[in-house]
Amino acid sequence: MDADKKDDFLYADQTHAIIGCAFEVLNEIGHGLHEKIYENALVVEFELRDITYSQQPECDAIYKTVEIGKYVPDLTCFDKIVVDTKTIEKITENERGKMLNYLKVTGLKVGLIINFTHARLEWLRVARR
Repeated sequence: MDADKKDDFLYADQTHAIIGCAFEVLNEIGHGLHEKIYENALVVEFELRDITYSQQPECDAIYKTVEIGKYVPDLTCFDKIVVDTKTIEKITENERGKMLNYLKVTGLKVGLIINFTHARLEWLRVARR
């Protein structure tokens, strides 16, 4: 990756660190368990690697300046990246669209959808400008 492309990749080091944790979790406990197991295992790995995170933080959902509910992402890391753990057959445009909405609600710019269903880790980085 050349320098110009790397500069365009917002929070590259942080997203790589999170994905590295996900690989470690998958290698350690395997695939196909419930989402919450992977979320909790990621928390353990984040602590081992000194990655700042918040688990199940409450975020206000606002419609035309009125709070209409709460959004609770699985995790946020480094106070700037939403992490959504999944155990689904495949990450689709539906999950991508939901992540874009989560980013809008939280005001954050980058999200990671991480799918632990299969022996090969699947992830999707979603960014909004």
